[in-house]
Amino acid sequence: MNVGSVLGRRVGAAVLTAVAVLASPVALSAQRGAGPAPTPRTAAPIDLAGYWVSMIVDEWRFRVTPQKGDILYLPINAEARRVTGDWDPARDDAEGSQCRAYGAVGVMQRPGRLHITWEEDSTLRIETDAGTQTRLLRFGSAPADLGPPSWQGDSAAEWELPGGGRGRRGAPPPTAARTGALKVVTRNLRPGYIRKNGVPHSGSAVLTEHLALLTGQQNDTYLLLTAIVEDAAYLTQPFIRSYTFKKVPDATGWDPTPCWPR
Repeated sequence: MNVGSVLGRRVGAAVLTAVAVLASPVALSAQRGAGPAPTPRTAAPIDLAGYWVSMIVDEWRFRVTPQKGDILYLPINAEARRVTGDWDPARDDAEGSQCRAYGAVGVMQRPGRLHITWEEDSTLRIETDAGTQTRLLRFGSAPADLGPPSWQGDSAAEWELPGGGRGRRGAPPPTAARTGALKVVTRNLRPGYIRKNGVPHSGSAVLTEHLALLTGQQNDTYLLLTAIVEDAAYLTQPFIRSYTFKKVPDATGWDPTPCWPR
């Protein structure tokens, strides 16, 4: 939100007096009193920075070691079933596409750790040790030229302020409505995998995420990520899942690994 004032333009001699008034000590003092426009970093309703470890309880089968053909609970169409059945990891290796399961749609499902920092005042940076990936969540208007598709795509971020967001599909939990949350919409993706066993998403897929903070019984801090994948090419309806991460005090256990074992 821009709360700065606009000083006006030079449109001839008639504005010189007005400019002089605005430049007077009293006027400048009033402008300083209004303060600078808040940045996304200073306006953040929650603090996502730090190290986080994924908590996997009941979806180990799907998120860690999914077997070929295991498509339970996925709203995929006939073409997606065909592509999944034809999946061959050796072919991914040969094509240099070992990171298909570590794009923005899949990487947050992988077991491992996150490191979240501010790259600068309008960009959050998420590093994952799984696949050694980096996501940049940019606040503000998207650039006119997004460039070529990539594994992590282009992510547009905005804060969901306290008091909003109830009743929407895939919205944050009620706690987030009281404390605020982060909404991220990612497009411009390379075709990749929804599930590590070759279940596909297309380059037209759109990923919408809501990131909220929760407090546990021992005053531990948890990050709850609700992810919604929409893809007309392979999905019959949006695929919605939630993933939980626990905040840890430091980088202990941080272990960046490539998308493929070596």
